[in-house]
Amino acid sequence: MAAAPDFITRMPAIASIRASVLMPLVQEIDKRSGKTDLLLASHGILRGQLSDPYAVAPMARYIALFEEAASILGDPHLGARLGAASKPADIGPMGVLFSLSPSIKTGFRRMAKFVNAVQGATQSGLFEDGETYVWSYRLTEPAMWPRRQDSEYSIAATVELARSSFHRGWSPLEVHFEHSAPRDVAPLERIFRAPLRFGQTSNRILMTREAADKIHRAEDAGLTAMLERHIADIVGDTDHEPTLTEKVSALIGIYLGHRPISASALATELGMSSRTLQRRLAEQGLSLRGMVRQHRRLLMEQKLTEHMPKARIAEALGYADGTVFWRAAKTWKAGDT
Repeated sequence: MAAAPDFITRMPAIASIRASVLMPLVQEIDKRSGKTDLLLASHGILRGQLSDPYAVAPMARYIALFEEAASILGDPHLGARLGAASKPADIGPMGVLFSLSPSIKTGFRRMAKFVNAVQGATQSGLFEDGETYVWSYRLTEPAMWPRRQDSEYSIAATVELARSSFHRGWSPLEVHFEHSAPRDVAPLERIFRAPLRFGQTSNRILMTREAADKIHRAEDAGLTAMLERHIADIVGDTDHEPTLTEKVSALIGIYLGHRPISASALATELGMSSRTLQRRLAEQGLSLRGMVRQHRRLLMEQKLTEHMPKARIAEALGYADGTVFWRAAKTWKAGDT
């Protein structure tokens, strides 16, 4: 049986992002446009607020700013290009911790564990699938859409982290994106050097177990502990421990469309029996089936706005038969929740 995933262990109370993540985007706009301050102000962000790398800005404003910047600069691949040029320090102490990890797998585990030290409203997890490791990343707020630039920046920056920290020639087995394919995918293929799949339920990096498990350096336990403590202090009082419902929702978001979702599988990964999981959800008026259905419904509505082919939507949501999917979709539209 595959090991339980390492996924985000704290859920943000407020969806925000650290100023350190915004700075590469601001610097790029500065180089290519003289309207940076106006653009920032139009999204409710002042340059002075970004002088402290640990300061926070609303996540939704950052997402909208990134999309508009790509449009104004006429650069649809802005996010991916900035991500590919990023350095560990651009992601703050979490990026440095990743770069000091003994293996790629350890780096991705830490990324999943501490992702909300950088930004909120995010689900991130690493899980095993046979001889493959899968790292998943997605924002949890459906209203933050479109968000292509953030998705491509985050995945490109993470791939660059692995290359700069472990091996310049490393490439994923596959890269998945939740948005539709752009008109020109060649620039993305050059950046990722891997097959790309679009219209998925999450953004993912797939990698071989052999490459991910390889030990590249000895761990400096003291330095690692210091960085982890520092990151925990940054997260501090703004977060809370996730409830069972939040943990289940995170696992659904990570697995949907890639692995079967069942009460027994999720219960094992959460360290309880299937009966206990179902009982505790029922106490809150929920069921796993209903939670999966709601997740699929929200994703379907999101993908329909991009005019994605119906067969592609059905496949992405984990339906082998498109007819079954659209029968289910009709019940959703009729209000059967």
